[in-house]
Amino acid sequence: MLTVIREAAGKVGGVPKLARRLGVSRQAIYQWTEVPVERAADLERVTGIPRSRFRPDVFEGGARADADAAGAYERDYHAWLTRQASLLAERCFAELDLDNLIDEIQDLARSEKREIENRLNVLLVHLLKWRHQPTQRSGGWASTIIEQRARLLKRLQESPSLRGYPGEVLDEEYAIARDKAAAETGLRAATFPKTCPYTIDHVLDPDFLP
Repeated sequence: MLTVIREAAGKVGGVPKLARRLGVSRQAIYQWTEVPVERAADLERVTGIPRSRFRPDVFEGGARADADAAGAYERDYHAWLTRQASLLAERCFAELDLDNLIDEIQDLARSEKREIENRLNVLLVHLLKWRHQPTQRSGGWASTIIEQRARLLKRLQESPSLRGYPGEVLDEEYAIARDKAAAETGLRAATFPKTCPYTIDHVLDPDFLP
């Protein structure tokens, strides 16, 4: 058994009592080769032993943690994420690595837009191929069109603030899709309209095929 866990058990009257107070089995405690990060705060609450004793690699505490926050983000991203989640759960807002946390949240927002752009691009490529290579239409093309539309519409339902975004990037994504369609079909780029021939409503309409 870990030395620090033996100490913690001694604080509450033994392993069985510690297990009950943590809501885990005695066997689980005996099998710990390191304390699960999510249990460190519970152990601190139950025993009064600082969580940094249970997981010093994650909960370094005090001025050292503040000074090393950026380094932890670069050195061990998973451990950094785990620590930020734990700090949020414990409402320890003063200890959060705010600069990097803000960057991560902003990147999540950007990733939502990137997914819309990527799916819209694939959809436009297949609409062009469907229109300009009628003899090669296939169930695979139809399936791709159906899937991209469905996933786009689901994303827009989940994030209503982005409902106008496909229309905002339609021209930009069409220009890329036109070149990709030419490369994939072997047709000259001039075969395809220079500007998008479809409105965004047509592009997203489950019943529309050119």
